Parts: sequence; C-alpha cells; structure tokens
Amino acid sequence: MPIDDRGDASLVTHALAKDTLSKIRDVETEQVEFRKGLVKLGRVCGYEIIDGHMETEYVSITTPLAETTGERVTGIDNVVIVNVLRAATPFVEGLLKAFPRARQGVISASRNEAAGRGADGTFPISVDYVKLPTIGPTDTVIVADPMLATGSTMSAVLEHVGGAGPEPEQLIALSAVSAPEGVTHVADEHPGVDLLTVAIDDRLDEDGLLPLSGSLDEPTMRP
Repeated sequence: MPIDDRGDASLVTHALAKDTLSKIRDVETEQVEFRKGLVKLGRVCGYEIIDGHMETEYVSITTPLAETTGERVTGIDNVVIVNVLRAATPFVEGLLKAFPRARQGVISASRNEAAGRGADGTFPISVDYVKLPTIGPTDTVIVADPMLATGSTMSAVLEHVGGAGPEPEQLIALSAVSAPEGVTHVADEHPGVDLLTVAIDDRLDEDGLLPLSGSLDEPTMRP
C-alpha cells in the first residue's frame, strides 16, 4: 500500500516519495535542487492523498466514439491547503499540482527557541499572521509543514484551523519528516487529525530538532 498505517501516523511509502526525500536530505544537495525536490515531494504526496483519502464515483461520459462509464474523484474541488510559512512554500507548490483548484490559506508561526522547551518537551509558539479561506463540512483540509519535530508549531496551527469554521470532512497534517515525539504530541492534542508523513526519524536532538543533514538544517526550514 502506498500509505501505511503506523498507529498515530501514516507513512507515504511510494517509491518516488522515498527516493525524492533521500535526495533532498543528502548533504551534497544544493539549495536549488532541494527546493525542486520539495516541490516534487509535495506533488507525489498530493497524488497519494487523492488515492488513499478520497473516494471515486462512476459517471457517464461521452467520448468521440461512444457513451461509456468513467470514474471521477469526489471532493477534489473541495480542498483547502494551509501553508505554514515559510518553510512549506515549495511543498505547497507541489501539492497545488495535484490540487490545482484548491483554496489556499497561510499561517505564519514560529517557535521561541530562546524560551527553551517546556516540561512536556514543546516550545512556546508565536503565530504572527493567519489568513484562511472559509472552511466547510465537506472540505478536505491539508496543513503542510515539511518537518514535524516537537509538534509545537503544527499543534498551534491546527488550533487556528480548527477555530476557522465547521469541522471539515478530513483534516490532514502533512510533513516530509517527523519525529516520534512530535507525532505523539499532535496525536494527543488533536486526535481527529490524520497525520501523514514520508519518514519518521528515530529521535530529536538535544535542541528539539530533527538531526538532518543538508538544506533542511537551515533556520528557515526548522519546524
């Protein structure tokens, strides 16, 4: 299965997703190729969300030669993508290739690393800007942030999304790389959210960061 249930989170196991993630995490990958890879990864994840989270329906269609029956994805026009600025921008660019008619929202959120981690292992979060479209009960909402470390930022963003209107049909927290601590935190704080990621690392480092190599270590890419 391209999406594998791992309890609190699900893994995108598509070979192209894993290959792309491996390339962008490589220390030798330059910034331009990193961004292109993150766009590609977002596109693959978008297609996997369509395949694994959306239903299809049979419809009658007219081809140049005959009447026949085809299948269409239901709900593909009822998608909201929330960009967690600014790390998720190329990731969202890829998602929009899978969902070109998606409505978009942006939330600028960052953690206060100077304050240090609390007793629960999370950081205080500053939310500086929120712009969300109207969210309805038939929508699929995808909150995109490339890295889920402590889960502090994602949890804060989900609080804002949850307060933006009626509960959507599906609420998906999508990341490229996650830590077990972040997965557990978000699952505990937001049990109705589907956590979807391409990889789950072993642990966080002593600073509450994923021990990555290459471009993902840049401050603008920290969760």
